[in-house]
Amino acid sequence: MSASEPNPNHRTDDRATFGEYEDDLRKTERKVAGEIDPGGRALVVAVCILILLVTLVLPHAGEAKGLDVLTFTETAAAEHTSLPSKIFVYMTLIFAIGFSLLALVTRRWVFALIALCGSAVTAVAGMLAIWTRNTVGVDSVDMQAPSGAGIGLIVGWIVVIVLTFHWARAVWARTNYHLALEAERRERAAEQEALGRSLQKVIGDDPKTTDEE
Repeated sequence: MSASEPNPNHRTDDRATFGEYEDDLRKTERKVAGEIDPGGRALVVAVCILILLVTLVLPHAGEAKGLDVLTFTETAAAEHTSLPSKIFVYMTLIFAIGFSLLALVTRRWVFALIALCGSAVTAVAGMLAIWTRNTVGVDSVDMQAPSGAGIGLIVGWIVVIVLTFHWARAVWARTNYHLALEAERRERAAEQEALGRSLQKVIGDDPKTTDEE
């Protein structure tokens, strides 16, 4: 082997180094793709979570507070709290507060998606809960008009709607980024495949290789 010819061992080392660098790059891309950057929305979401926590100690139905509905106290039973009211309080605690807080702390896209879906269903439950508090005969054996929806229930429902909107914007932006990233990966794979075929063709047509054989 002449001094001008490249050392095959050096080629192998370069390929191994490039392969490790490519693996690290892909891991970094996957990590970034799984994260969200809410930006200024993080403050809005944090304020919404704080307000929702406050609504749990405010009246939801008559004298029954959100915590009364959550723990099935005698006060909640006396106010004939309906099933939608109970579902709304539980889903508010789990999704609108719990998973929203997880999404803010971890910045994980999957938690933001769960918070979005859960908050959307919670908003529907809140609408039904308010409707039952203003409908005669719902969960009332004597067909008496129930006490109207409390300030905690109304404010909580509005805040959940706002929270759903902001999580939808954050998830939608990250989804668009995922699509762009996948398209870029496909383009890179196609370029690498085309480069590999061209190199194989050049090596196969090399006259020095043919003469040596």
